[in-house]
Amino acid sequence: MAFFKHIPVIPYKGKDSRDPLSFRYYNPDEIITGKPMREHLKFALSWWHTLCAEGVDMFGTGTSDKSFGGTTPMQIYKNKALAAFELMEKLSIDYFCFHDRDIAPAGETLAESNKNLDEMADFIADLMKKSGKKLLWGTANCFNHPRYMHGAGTSPEADVFAYAAAQIKKAMEVTVRLGGSGYVYWGGREGYETLLNTDMKKELDNLGYLLKLTSDYGRSIGFKGDFYIEPKPKEPTKHQYDFDAATVIGFLRKYNLDFKLNIEANHATLAGHTFEHELRVAAVNGAFGSIDANQGDPHLGWDTDQFPTDVYSTTLCMLEVLRAGGFVNGGLNFDAKTRRGSNTAEDIIYAYIAGMDAFALGLRKAAQIIENGTIDAFVANRYASYSSGIGQKISQQAVTIEELEAHALAMGEVKPIPSGRQEYLENTLNGILFS
Repeated sequence: MAFFKHIPVIPYKGKDSRDPLSFRYYNPDEIITGKPMREHLKFALSWWHTLCAEGVDMFGTGTSDKSFGGTTPMQIYKNKALAAFELMEKLSIDYFCFHDRDIAPAGETLAESNKNLDEMADFIADLMKKSGKKLLWGTANCFNHPRYMHGAGTSPEADVFAYAAAQIKKAMEVTVRLGGSGYVYWGGREGYETLLNTDMKKELDNLGYLLKLTSDYGRSIGFKGDFYIEPKPKEPTKHQYDFDAATVIGFLRKYNLDFKLNIEANHATLAGHTFEHELRVAAVNGAFGSIDANQGDPHLGWDTDQFPTDVYSTTLCMLEVLRAGGFVNGGLNFDAKTRRGSNTAEDIIYAYIAGMDAFALGLRKAAQIIENGTIDAFVANRYASYSSGIGQKISQQAVTIEELEAHALAMGEVKPIPSGRQEYLENTLNGILFS
C-alpha cells in the first residue's frame, strides 16, 4: 500500500536545481570531512508530528487527515507505520523516533495498551527488517493523558508515579526490541505552576528516583545506548525542572545519573539561549548526545516546532557537532510539524526537504569554517596567555594563591585586554556563508 505514490524518491540535483522535489545540498553519500553526509547528520523522522499531528491548535480543530485510510484503531496505526517507512525511503532518511502512544493506540487499561504496543512493535520490526531503517530513540508519552495533569515522576499521587514507571518500563522494552540506540526522557509536565501547592524537594527526589529505576531496568534488559534528558524551560508547565542544559546537568550530577542531553533548538530559545549555546554547554560537560531539529518564531513566546530553515542556526549547530566529535548514538530528529495551513501530503515532503537541505548546507558551511581556520585561530590566540608562564600554571591548576599574588604585585597595572573583535568575526562568518 502506497500513501505517497505520486511522490518520487527525492534525488540530489545540486544547488542550482529548480525542482522542488529534489535536494540542493543533501547528497547522502557525499564525503564531508571524512564521513558521508548521512553519517554526519543521521536524520530521523519524528513519528508524532509527521504521522499523528493533524493541525489542531488551541483555537481550531484539525486540518489534516492522518488516518491514512484506516477505519479501526489498529488499522490506522498500521497504516501510519506503512506511511512512515514509505516517507523514509523516499527521503533517504535512515532513522525514526517515537513515543509509545504514537505507534500504538491506547487501550482502556495499561494491559490493553501494552498488548497493542506489542502488536505494533512486531509490525514495525518487520518493516525495519525489510527496509534497513533503524530506531534512533524511543520514549514514553507521560504527559498527554489526564492522569499526568500534575506530572508523572513529580505527581503528588503515588499511583500516578507507579503507572508512569510501568509505562516507561514497557516503552523501554519496545525500544530494546527494536534496537534503539537511545531512550529520551522529556519531562513534559515535570514542573510546577505555583510554589503554594508544591513540595519541590519531594518532586525532584521522586523524579531522580524514577529515572534511576527505569534506566537501571533498561541496562538490566540489555540496553546499551544512551539515556537522554531533553531540556525545556516552560510549556506546558509554568516552570519545568529541566529548564535548560545547565539545570539538567546539575540535576544529573545531584542524582548520580549517567545521562546525556537531547537538545532542541526551539527549547533553547524559549530558555533565553541560542541553540549553539545549549549544545556547547552540553559538550563541555561531556553530555552532548542528540538533537531535536526545529526552530521557533522569535515573535512568539511558545513552542512552534517549525521545520528548520535558518542556515545561520544550522551552520552554528553543525559547527558545535563537528567540534564535539560528531554523533555517537544520537542524531538529528526532526521534532517539527508542518504549519496548520500546510495540510497536504506534498507539504510534508517539502518540509522535510527544506529541513534536510538547511542542515546539509549548515554541515557544508561548518566544515568550511573549520577548514578556513580564521575563527579557530583567533580564539586560540585570544587565550594564548594560558600557554606559557603563569597562564600555563593556571591551566594546569599548579599554582598557589601566594604565587598569583606575587605575580600581580610584580607586574603593576594590567595592560588593556585586546579587542574581542566580535564584528570582525561575524563578518568573517558571513564571508564563509555567502562565498
